[in-house]
Amino acid sequence: MRWLILVVGTLAMTAGSTSQYGLAYLIPAFRDEGLSLEQTGVLVASPTVGVMLTLIAWGAAADRWGERVVLTTGLGLAGLVLIATRWVHGTVGLAVCLALSGAAGASVLASGRMILRWFARHERALAMGIRQSAGPMGLALAAATLPALAVGGTDRPLLFLAGLFLAAATASFVFVRDPAPQPSTSAPGPAEQEPPSTSPYRTPHLWRVHAASALLVIPQFTITTFALVFLTDARGWTALDAGHLLAGAQVCGALSRLGVGYWSDRTGSRLKPMRIIAVSTGVGMLVLAAAAAAGSSLAVPVLLFLGVLAVSSNGLSFTAVAEHAGPAWAGRALGIQTTGQNVLTAATPPAIALAIGAASFAPSFAVVAAFPLIAAFLVPATTERTATTGQAAQQNPATTTAPGIRS
Repeated sequence: MRWLILVVGTLAMTAGSTSQYGLAYLIPAFRDEGLSLEQTGVLVASPTVGVMLTLIAWGAAADRWGERVVLTTGLGLAGLVLIATRWVHGTVGLAVCLALSGAAGASVLASGRMILRWFARHERALAMGIRQSAGPMGLALAAATLPALAVGGTDRPLLFLAGLFLAAATASFVFVRDPAPQPSTSAPGPAEQEPPSTSPYRTPHLWRVHAASALLVIPQFTITTFALVFLTDARGWTALDAGHLLAGAQVCGALSRLGVGYWSDRTGSRLKPMRIIAVSTGVGMLVLAAAAAAGSSLAVPVLLFLGVLAVSSNGLSFTAVAEHAGPAWAGRALGIQTTGQNVLTAATPPAIALAIGAASFAPSFAVVAAFPLIAAFLVPATTERTATTGQAAQQNPATTTAPGIRS
């Protein structure tokens, strides 16, 4: 049952990611319709604006009513709003509809607390990595389908995205079940001791994780949004060829989240791998900036490498937040976590579009390199053992003593 629920949750998040973050692959089609790069940047960011306005509310709803209600309601509404775009004219109207769809579809991003309830600590990072692999898988689906669907205009790709939302809403209603909290005295399972409802924000630990993970979305969405533009404008690729290549990179990015989750479960640490990835991403962005400035063909493989690396740590931060917050606070904490990420996700496309327009790709990439390096400094890896071990013991004493389970 729990693996089926994980699969459905992953598919639901794939639908959300395809719509909320995959609109970058419609940039050439929007520009063919007469929009500037800055205007398309606003459209690409619109779903994320909607997401960040409702995430904490969806998280609180998940804490109170469970994931089944939240997923079914939010995804269904998101699909209906996208269908309504067929009758909307003008950039402002389309931006509003995309923002409303993002606000409704944000329900899928507040549903990660299922991992905390259905999986024990020694397998949570892998389970969360599977769920979070939906992010790059959604982008891979967008890269593989949206440019081709947009050949005759943007109506067909938006209708396709609506269909994904409605299918995910139906699957969530049919298959998702919320475990009833109860004391657990044996090994892993959904039933875990419900901890006291005390705020996990009394120490700076969670705030530092939130801040670091938010900064890490800047290089991630710089690559996600502008890789296609870089390949077409700076390297002379066609949109279809570039989309197919980037789809492959996103599939590898999805697999990287699984690998990083397995690495985390084996080492018993969420935040030390996150810090290593942050440093590597910062260095990679500097190499990309240098290659772009020199006009070197090395820029393409470095871009693809970053497309994999920059997305790999997301599951680690979500697992760390959920574990530290505990079941009573996990929905709200994950809502705060994703809100912070989406504030910068929404700001990144228009800001980087302006930077590229003013100073070209290379200087823009160089500036972006600073953010993951700052994130590496903020990651509270030195306080991880006390925070996660103590919280894990509070959540489920059995999981901290059962053979083979790392704390």
